[in-house]
Amino acid sequence: MGRRYFRLYRYVAKEFTLSFAVSFSFFFFIFFVNQLPLLAEDILSKHVPFSDVLLLIVYSLPLILSLSIPFGALVGALMAVGRFSSDNEVLAFRACGVPDRKLFLPLLILGIAFSLVSFVLNDYFLPRGTLNLGKLYRNLIYRNPEIELESYSIKRYQNSIIVTGNVKGNTINRLLIFDKTPEQYDRIITASYASLVENKEQEGVISLKLENVFSHTLDPKKRNQFEYLVSGGMLYNILLKDIVFSIRNPGPSEMTSYDVYLAIQKKQKDLNSQIQKNRERIGTLSRNLSAEYRGLTDTLELKHYSLDSFLAGIKKTYGEIRAAKEKKITDRSLDMYKLEFYKKFAVPFSCFFFIIFAYPVGLFTRRSGRSVGFGIGVLVATFYWGMLFAGQTMGIRLSFPAFPSMWIPNAVILLLGVSAFFVRAKR
Repeated sequence: MGRRYFRLYRYVAKEFTLSFAVSFSFFFFIFFVNQLPLLAEDILSKHVPFSDVLLLIVYSLPLILSLSIPFGALVGALMAVGRFSSDNEVLAFRACGVPDRKLFLPLLILGIAFSLVSFVLNDYFLPRGTLNLGKLYRNLIYRNPEIELESYSIKRYQNSIIVTGNVKGNTINRLLIFDKTPEQYDRIITASYASLVENKEQEGVISLKLENVFSHTLDPKKRNQFEYLVSGGMLYNILLKDIVFSIRNPGPSEMTSYDVYLAIQKKQKDLNSQIQKNRERIGTLSRNLSAEYRGLTDTLELKHYSLDSFLAGIKKTYGEIRAAKEKKITDRSLDMYKLEFYKKFAVPFSCFFFIIFAYPVGLFTRRSGRSVGFGIGVLVATFYWGMLFAGQTMGIRLSFPAFPSMWIPNAVILLLGVSAFFVRAKR
């Protein structure tokens, strides 16, 4: 009996694995085409070595793989079970005394395995890939500034505008910079030549080494006065996070779940501190209001203007108390981190819920099992992605609790799967 079930498990697992390979390739292609080729093509056009472009793609793969696996498991399970049902193999298994749970078990085990693989990709390889991607892109910019600063182009950053002349190799000719000084004075900097160099003293900063520099600074309040500077050289610093998306500081989606958890604890502590300070302020204002009220009772025999003065003070304090009580102290970045934390678990482990949904739904297929399963799977994947996007939007804009925002899609899939099980059992 055990031997027979082992062969059955192997047969079902093989069919599921083949279907998963097809569906995984489909979703991998969709996500890959959507994200990487445009970046790779843009970099290749700047004469970057092909080996570096391949590394950029490799470092970007963990995100694509971690998203492709859950949806591949959903569609693959629907295709496999649909094929069993349309070919009457499920009926044959039942005639041989094989219960449905024996067919379901290998699918469930593989679903859990896929969940774990997806989680590891998202939680371990994605953060490391993001860091390596940033380092590689940074080195590419040092070697070839044209990746970021094209010839005869205008580039707007957070606090400055850079206009370039001809860019050849590591040298930028005739550079023009519009920015503001720390005192918020308008400044124009020109340089005959410039090159990007690594700033080893300040982390997260790259520097433009300028030659033959002229700087003109103007105070907006004193249009008839200005300052100018002439120098043989200057270092102009640019924050890496202002350069391009590829080398921004890793956000919560590119961090490990443990790092996100630590960041949440710190942000929550800071938020609680702000809330506590607001409560203490309300308490202080309330005590001041009580003192002012007691002072009012002692001035009832004073002149009218003194009484009005006391009433104005009481009214002002009462208004401050109301404003402090009505003040909503929130941290949107904390909400975002919580959403990403729960998303790191919800999306990978959706494989488990997809299998529970796919098995009973696939059994309803009567013909063209693989084709029907593929079509249903794509529709359900789109529906799931829409729910996930809606949950994330509600969590950020409406401050909806993070856990249900990310896990309701899985709960809906589970409910649909259990309902399909019961409907199938009654037939």
